[in-house]
Order: sequence, then structure tokens, then C-alpha cells
Amino acid sequence: MTRDSRRFLQPEAIARISRLELQARNVVEGFLSGLHRSPYFGQSVEFVQHREYVAGDDPRRIDWKAWSKTDKYYIKQYEEETNLRSTLLVDVSESMQFGTHGTTKYEYACAIAASLAYLLLRQQDSVGLVSFDAGVRAVVPSRSKRNHLHAVLAALDAQNPAEKTDMYGMLERVADDQSQRGMIVLISDLFAPREGLFKGLKLLRHRGHDVLVFHVLDDEELDFNYAGTTRFEGLEAMGELLCDPRSLREGYLEAIKSFVEELRRNCSRQTIDYQTIRTSDHLDAVLGHYISHRIGMQKNARA
Repeated sequence: MTRDSRRFLQPEAIARISRLELQARNVVEGFLSGLHRSPYFGQSVEFVQHREYVAGDDPRRIDWKAWSKTDKYYIKQYEEETNLRSTLLVDVSESMQFGTHGTTKYEYACAIAASLAYLLLRQQDSVGLVSFDAGVRAVVPSRSKRNHLHAVLAALDAQNPAEKTDMYGMLERVADDQSQRGMIVLISDLFAPREGLFKGLKLLRHRGHDVLVFHVLDDEELDFNYAGTTRFEGLEAMGELLCDPRSLREGYLEAIKSFVEELRRNCSRQTIDYQTIRTSDHLDAVLGHYISHRIGMQKNARA
């Protein structure tokens, strides 16, 4: 971590960021070491042709084998694929504070964002961050340098989940700001008006972005294993409810299943990669899904 970043962070914040960075490094390196070969998803180059050396060319690019045969200086030309440009969108709204097993959805979302950022920077891709609730809370421009990870982590740590989610307003702003096509990764519990969410995702796809959605939910939000009289405190100004959860469980499970399926179908129609993530899932599963998506993208590009 740089000296400048330490000036603006309290010791406990530095400790949290360091733990998050260590977690991301351990998850990514452990995951990649478990593969038969470490995939490279950054820049790829293919040789196209030679051209004659001209003043101003980098001498290091001279093909000395060609020189030995022709006694002339030639430069190798390559067809380069632009490094992947990714933007991580992290929901910091109040509903992301919920968590029942020691980890909130927001903390888990931060771990996903940190791991993906570490992986992308490791592969020399550029990564940026936008955190949001009712408005944009923090913006970290895309960079590809390894030390850029600290800026991403510091922005995540600085956020205190609050307020409601203006999903469409945020997605529209990102679509307007991102003039260069790239990959947009949305990490959220998606508790927002669905019309605005779907409209915003469609806009990103219309602008040519590749979109991934990691739908982060707590186990109890999916399983609803509550028993006995329980007081539920609503987040994002939803009030309180005192009830016997067993009487609500069947209807609740049906509603949450319908919610998830609607999201999945809509994303599928827009060619958006969607995955439901439990906060009890290992981060390896998230990375595996991401890498599988990247492999699929590369196969489609070559087809």
C-alpha cells in the first residue's frame, strides 16, 4: 500500500484492506494453481508479417534472423487483441448489510470484487470500480498496473452500505461514461425495481458491453429456515414485521424462486451471464464461473 493511501486511512481500515488483499491473493493463486494450466486472459498476439525497419522503430523489435538472411533490418508486425477492460459495479445499499453467518452480503461482494480485480490485474487487464446505492458513491478509473489494486480495495472499504438502490440511474450513467466497449460485472442482491434493472442491463448490452451479473444472496434469504415468533426488521425503510415465519415459509420460497427465475430468464434473453451466489459459497465457484465465461467468449470470437 502506498504512503499516500496510508495518510487518509485509519489503522483499522488499513488492516481490513490488507486482509482483503491477502484473501484475494490466496483465493486467486490457490484457484489457478489447482488448474492443469494457468489460463492467460490478457493480451494475445499473433505474428502477421514483416515490414522494413524505419527510423524511430524500437530496435528491440528487429528480427535478427531475418537480418542474417537478407542483410536488411525488418520489424515483426503483430495483430494484437486489446487487453480486456472491465468495470466492477458493487452495490453498497442498505440491504447489502444483511448477513446471518458472520458475513454480510456487502462483505462477500467486496471479496468477489477484490478477487476479480486481483485476477484481472494479474493478467495485465485493466479494471475499474463503481460503487453505488441511490447514487454513485465511488468511482475508480480503469488501470492495469498491479498497484492499482490498492485503489480498488480502499474504495470498497470506504463505503458504509446505506440507502436504497437506484439501479437504472446507475446503469445508465455507467453506459454513458463507458464509451469503450468492455466487460461490466454487476455484484448485487438486485433488490431494486426490476423494470429499471432490466432496462439498464439492456442498455449496457445495446452499447456493446459484455455483462456478467453475480446475484449475491444470504442462505436464509434463499432457504428461510426461521422458527418461532420472529421480528423481522426491514432494510431500506421497509419497517418491521412480527410473525411466525413457518406460516410464511411456503409463500416466501415460492416468491424468491419466482424472483430468481425471472432474473435468470431476462438475463438469458439479453445474452447476459447470470449466476446466483450464496454467501456460504466458496469464492472459487465465482472465479470458476468467470473463467468459464471468458473461455466461452474467446471460443465465440474465434468461431
